[in-house]
Order: sequence, then C-alpha cells, then structure tokens
Amino acid sequence: MRLEFLFLGKTREAYLAAGIDDYRRRLTNYAEVEIRVLKEVKPASKPEAQVRQEEGAALLAHLTPKTLVVALDPGGKAVNSEELAKQVGEWEDGGRRHLTFLVGGALGLAPEVLARADYKLSLSRMTFTHEMARLLIIEQLYRAFSIRAGSGYHK
Repeated sequence: MRLEFLFLGKTREAYLAAGIDDYRRRLTNYAEVEIRVLKEVKPASKPEAQVRQEEGAALLAHLTPKTLVVALDPGGKAVNSEELAKQVGEWEDGGRRHLTFLVGGALGLAPEVLARADYKLSLSRMTFTHEMARLLIIEQLYRAFSIRAGSGYHK
C-alpha cells in the first residue's frame, strides 16, 4: 500500500518535524510512504477565503486520479485507533493501494477539497495546530498498521 501525505508549508517546530520523520520511518515497515510539502499561501495580505481557495487548488492539483483521498477535518468521522485500523484494512481489502491524506494549513481545507475527499476524518473534537495534526495522523496510521499486524505497539 502507498500512503501519501500532502502538507502545506514546512513543519516549523523541530520537535514535531522529528516526530513526523520518526513515525514516517516506522510506517515504511508496512507501506510505501511519501510526504509532499507544497508551498503555503502567505495569509498576511489576502482574505482568508482566498488563501483557502489557493491552498485548495494546490492540493487538488497534486492528487492522482486513482487515489483514495482522506481529508482531515474537524467535521469528519471521529474514530478510535482500532476503528481506523479496521477502515484501513477495508480500503486495502477493497483493492485500494494508494491513499492520500490531506492536512490543511492554519485556516483548514477549502470546501472544494472537502467535496473531493472520499473520506473525512476527524482526529479529535479538540483543536490542534495543523503541524500537530501532521504528527498525529502519521502516528495513528503507524498504530493502525501495528494493530493489523498484531505487534505490541498498540498496548
């Protein structure tokens, strides 16, 4: 299975970047992993709606036609780790070999990106920075694959 992550802008916090890289490396034991960092739009001189629209267009432009798109969104489905593992298994058993996870910028994802998503996932009812969300989704996917493999990581 191939897992692709599309991020807007670099991860500025070194401790988060280190965690993302650590779990990316661990996840490669289970799947091919690619993190693509796209240019973020500087919001200082533009209206928020325009920033979201431009970032959304960049994300949509980098999607491949056959990928299953998972958008991280507060309004998405909230699942626990076991449920995420089951969902990943269902996608894989259903023939899905390429999953793309979209993490928006500080303003979230544009409506057109959410409309394109095949699955909307909420990490929590709490609010996290978009940089923290990057680490959380990669760690949770590592946990999901560990659960499916029966490793002791989940305990």
